[in-house]
Amino acid sequence: MSYDLVIKNGTLVTASSTYKADIGIKNGRIIAIAEKLECDKIVDATDRLVTPGAIDTHVHLEMPIGKYTSTDDFYTGTKAAAFGGTTTIIDFVEAGENQTLVDALEERKSKAESRSIIDFGLHMTIMPHDIKKLNQVQAAFDAGCKSFKIYMAYGNKLNDGEILLAFEAIGEAGGLPIVHAENWDAITTLIDKNIKEGNTGPEWHTKSRPAILEAEAVGRVIDLATYAGVPVHIFHISCPEAIERVKNARIQGHYVTAETCPQYLCLTDEVFEAEGVEGALPICSPPIRGIVDQLELWEYLSSESFHTISSDHCPFTLKEKEAGMEAFNKVPGGVPSIEMRFSSIYSRGVRDGFITVNQWVDLCCTTPAWLFGLESKGDIQVGKDADLVVFNPSKEVELSRESLHEEAGWTPYKDQKITGWPEVTISRGEIIVENGKCLAEKGRGQFI
Repeated sequence: MSYDLVIKNGTLVTASSTYKADIGIKNGRIIAIAEKLECDKIVDATDRLVTPGAIDTHVHLEMPIGKYTSTDDFYTGTKAAAFGGTTTIIDFVEAGENQTLVDALEERKSKAESRSIIDFGLHMTIMPHDIKKLNQVQAAFDAGCKSFKIYMAYGNKLNDGEILLAFEAIGEAGGLPIVHAENWDAITTLIDKNIKEGNTGPEWHTKSRPAILEAEAVGRVIDLATYAGVPVHIFHISCPEAIERVKNARIQGHYVTAETCPQYLCLTDEVFEAEGVEGALPICSPPIRGIVDQLELWEYLSSESFHTISSDHCPFTLKEKEAGMEAFNKVPGGVPSIEMRFSSIYSRGVRDGFITVNQWVDLCCTTPAWLFGLESKGDIQVGKDADLVVFNPSKEVELSRESLHEEAGWTPYKDQKITGWPEVTISRGEIIVENGKCLAEKGRGQFI
């Protein structure tokens, strides 16, 4: 049998097993997993782990938020993702008030197709002005949006009645609702109270969004989903109180899944104590919390209460962050994590003993693919897309603006040392990153 590419001598890691084998690739797919495969073109993976390509199901590339737009576009963001071992992302669509959901999808898809170097999917956002368009949800689903984002915060917030209507429409279409869960009314009350009292520094961002209000919203959205008879996925859980609600709901038989992110697993609220704009850079929502919260989140990961780890990559430049320094609620929220995500979870999670190497792959690759219907992704199996990462478990990288490829010009993880980093990233059988060089052409990514 002939192959286009063979990965030899590696230790293959899937969500369920770890073993030595070669991988034969042809026409962008895995066609053989065996010993002693031969080919003219070989990637030697001796002393390396070979994993599925990582899947980041929560990113915001060139996303307009108020007067700013997130700094990475579909080219720079997917290039950074590929350097970090991510071969598929899922971004978002937001329809204009007088725009159909399908037209908005086509517009966003066209933008991504012209720039992305890796494959991508899109979540459809249901905003208040879209409630009158819920009869279009089926068409959006049929056009390729299998998941639908609902906000319980910000200007895009739906009230409980609107959430219920959206859940019913999404459920009828066969889609998956995904939710940003925070009690926005209570949070804005606390924000206003703190600002009036002169508490404007970055440390008051977390104090204005207490864990109990995140947990309350998670519990409420689970109840609404249960009443509507639909599954629900909760984005970016930052605290033990919230994931405990998910865990208890699943014990009771409710179909709810949960995500957390590197900022909650690798940073603590000490970052807000830095002087000047440095203390404002890590502002994101839900907020980064304390060391006890972080350690408890790792325990929940270990016990498999979480299902995915995504980046929620939504960076803004230092200048844009600095423009909001008059008060914490004026700082555009979001941090860059798209490149360091996969490696950081290995370094902090696997090497420090919180999770197994197989749980790492499950959280970052396999369950994300399964949950969001990416049937050809997320595993090392014959017939799957040859999306693969050759990962050096001993390679040490110090995170900095110089070592990363994101456009924000800063990283909240600066000076953190990571052990374990991708050396080769392969997308549909094509080597797109090798030995620190990007080999992919802009626009080679496909809509999934």
